[in-house]
Amino acid sequence: MTVTSILEKYGNDQLNMMNILIDIRNSMGYIPDEAIKLIAEKMNISEVDVEQTRSFYHFFTNQPSGKYAVYLNNSVTSMMMGAKEVAEEFEKLAGCKFGEVSSDGMIGLFYTSCIGMCDQEPAALINGKVFTKLSRSVVGELFAAMKTGKTVEEMITVYGDGNNALPLVKAMVQNNIRKEGPVVFASFESGKSLKKAVQLGQSAVIDEVKASGLRGRGGAGFPTGMKWDFCARNEGEHYVLCNADEGEPGTFKDRVLLTEKAKMVFEGMAIAGYAIGAKEGILYLRYEYHFLQAYLESVLAEMRNENLLGTNAGGKAGFNFDIKIQFGAGAYICGEESALIESIEGKRGEPRNRPPFPVQKGYMNKPTIINNVETFCAAVKIIENGGEWYKGFGTQESAGTKVLSISGDCRYPGIYEIEWGMTITEMLEMCGAEDVQAVQVAGPSGVCLNPEQFGRKIALEDLATGGAMIVIGNKRDLLKDVVLNFMEFFVEESCGSCTPCRSINVLLRDRMEKIVNGEGVKKDLADMDEWGRSIRKLTRCGLGQTSSNSVISTLENFKPLYEKRVRMSDEFDSHFDMAKSVAESCDYVGRVPNSN
Repeated sequence: MTVTSILEKYGNDQLNMMNILIDIRNSMGYIPDEAIKLIAEKMNISEVDVEQTRSFYHFFTNQPSGKYAVYLNNSVTSMMMGAKEVAEEFEKLAGCKFGEVSSDGMIGLFYTSCIGMCDQEPAALINGKVFTKLSRSVVGELFAAMKTGKTVEEMITVYGDGNNALPLVKAMVQNNIRKEGPVVFASFESGKSLKKAVQLGQSAVIDEVKASGLRGRGGAGFPTGMKWDFCARNEGEHYVLCNADEGEPGTFKDRVLLTEKAKMVFEGMAIAGYAIGAKEGILYLRYEYHFLQAYLESVLAEMRNENLLGTNAGGKAGFNFDIKIQFGAGAYICGEESALIESIEGKRGEPRNRPPFPVQKGYMNKPTIINNVETFCAAVKIIENGGEWYKGFGTQESAGTKVLSISGDCRYPGIYEIEWGMTITEMLEMCGAEDVQAVQVAGPSGVCLNPEQFGRKIALEDLATGGAMIVIGNKRDLLKDVVLNFMEFFVEESCGSCTPCRSINVLLRDRMEKIVNGEGVKKDLADMDEWGRSIRKLTRCGLGQTSSNSVISTLENFKPLYEKRVRMSDEFDSHFDMAKSVAESCDYVGRVPNSN
């Protein structure tokens, strides 16, 4: 398709900026400057308005990315499972380094953050299609197929399609469901809960969700019924948004739920839409899951045919509710709810100042609820079975179940639905983990636990989590392989809109690198602790408020690992500081490399 035809497809509408840029990128392999000019002309806006969106997202490159664009995941679990060797093989065969395109233009090599395949690493996107469990030999076979001109679809057919039961899902992806619990993975009859909801009435639906004690499953844990109630009380059009932008390294549960329980997710959105009086729902799906589009669109079409979406949805006269899918384009920050809204509106995914909150002024400045994929699934079963039934699972303070994404050094990585209250020790036994050095709870933004803390409970009152659990064995270098990787991730993914996040994450990353290289001094540890606690208080959104958690928690729980890497004694430090002070007093401007 030409840029002009893509613009016409979306009516030259600025609200469809993301869709327009995605289609251009998918059609041409990149977004050239000429396209920016044409978009601005047709929309009657400045080129800056277009460029500010294009430049923000990882997959919106303005340079050709090769006939085969390879995006290799370089997050912690991928590196643990051999991504470095895979990268070396790609570079050897392509004759170029990562960040470059081969001289013949055939292959482009790029790193990307977590692509939601932590249970089957190393993994990569090749022209948007997922290839998992890569090795040197598999890379050789893929490269040979590229040489013969095979399409990525043909390559998937040859090397394995993990979802043969879903013919519209073309990807080398396994869902690895290890434990089915009593809520999300229980038996499900499509339409049953929605039809019950519209009979109960709007306020009764909200009351039932309140009574259940359901709290958001994205990590923040805000009471779901309360959120719906706040939104419903505000006047004007209302919207329902589903946050499926799971970019936290270590999490992949939403990918599995959208594959296995898509109808349940969409029915939960419809129930929420009825409860708050909305007409439209939007599933915001990360670009890395583009391979699910055809399947999810088919599910939506089927639900419309079954009268579960559209006019008089669920058989309720006057309840007209439908759902559309909006893709992101590679930006972890868009998991933050206000940044997600900005992205849907075609802008940079930068968090908004709050108040007002989305339930007051969200999408299109209208009252909006934003819930996680798993939250909508739980709401369906709550309406079906009642709030008291749901409260019968979990703990007194954490009702219900939690879907965990477990990866790393364990025999059975995958998806587990557990009741809140399970200990880390029990979790490790469940997933077949032995000789464990640490467990990273809730991904890079969470906490890193040592073995003495494995008796703690996975619960909102103890270890709150969106679901990501990374097991780290004793053979790993915790500081180099994990903490430094996490800080590189946050430097890459910060939107850069506020100075503390833009600067302190870089300082923490650089200081971690210095320590890992054996060039640190003891003062570095105190500096990192101080900076890490400062950024929590000074940044605008959750990314900056949690980005230092891996540093802070490992300084607390694994202090000896840091002290072993610090090569200077206190006595040497004092002499060093004295010499530096004398030099500065003599107006000597030179600096010793890595001295700060």
